[in-house]
Amino acid sequence: MSAILQTLDLGARDNANAPTIAIKDSIDIAGYATTAASRALADSPPAREHAEVVQRLLDAGWRITGKTNMHELAFGMTGINDFCGTPRNPQDETRIPGGSSSGSASAVGQKLVDAALGTDTGGSIRGPAACCGVFGLKPTFGRVSRKGVAPRETSLDCVGPFARDMNTIIDVMLAIDPSFQVGRARRDASSARVALLDVDADEAIARAVAAAVGTAGLASRKFRLESMKDAFAAGLAVINAETWRAFGHLVDSGKLGGDIEGRLRAAANTTDAGLEAAERVRRAFTDEVDRTLEEADVLVLPTMPALPITIDAARAGTSVIGMSSLIRPFNLSGHPALTLPVAIEGSMLKAGLQIVGRKGEDEKVCAVAAHIEAMLVSHASNV
Repeated sequence: MSAILQTLDLGARDNANAPTIAIKDSIDIAGYATTAASRALADSPPAREHAEVVQRLLDAGWRITGKTNMHELAFGMTGINDFCGTPRNPQDETRIPGGSSSGSASAVGQKLVDAALGTDTGGSIRGPAACCGVFGLKPTFGRVSRKGVAPRETSLDCVGPFARDMNTIIDVMLAIDPSFQVGRARRDASSARVALLDVDADEAIARAVAAAVGTAGLASRKFRLESMKDAFAAGLAVINAETWRAFGHLVDSGKLGGDIEGRLRAAANTTDAGLEAAERVRRAFTDEVDRTLEEADVLVLPTMPALPITIDAARAGTSVIGMSSLIRPFNLSGHPALTLPVAIEGSMLKAGLQIVGRKGEDEKVCAVAAHIEAMLVSHASNV
């Protein structure tokens, strides 16, 4: 159950104190094949050059120590991979690690690296981060370069970092995003206004999220996004169409995992009318989020509506599509969204608290997350 597909040693070899990072296997590293953890792409030629984010990390002094495992072709929420193995969930090895950036979340949670890069098309950073009890950020769509990242064309996918603390998340963003303003990301956010979203989630998780906002001393008001469910369904339609365009040619290869082949065949049925309807929902939901963010600095809600199911339950056919009901809508709208771990009363597992900000205000999202993190640590030390 390896989180790391390939062990590497790139950059900063002369600096024993250089921070370490692992890279999801949908992101090019020169000299290594980008296989997306799929038998169908196992014989791909080595990448000719680094993805832009990889080169930026090396230029900033990071040491790349491995390529991480993932849900095959980045098209699944469980993280289960019968070709490359299923990464271990560091919170509970009987539970799914989440997908598709399963190896990146697992490697960070197991302290194999200081940070990792993943990609998030329908929750593929925030879902695994919440499952594995770590931090994960999906930047504003288009803000971080996707040059050298699969799939090549997308209206949803974002490259972003995993870490065990906000300071490291900010350090990675500083490296991969030349426009990132570190001073704004580390600014005091104690006066931030929070729109606490009323969503369908397990009561214990909703309480944990609300309690964390209260512990952080942030002023909050309750809001509800009326088009959230429509945005979830629309996001599914768009990801299905775009993934079919990217990988549909592999269906007849005989080399895909059964779950991926089935999902791709179903994705082929996405109609033009369905996509047009999804784009109308995209516009309506984006407007609704923007309007809400005129009355608050950030939105806060659970990252996932429930704790991750067991691997056995997933293999037995328990549906996991609802895992992304609270994260996928913000891929559709393109807003920055971050998850941080929060304690659940009476449970050894942590849930995810999701923070969503205005487009382009990734730094404010980070600042609010860092404030909540600091206040939760201070509260825990005083209990």
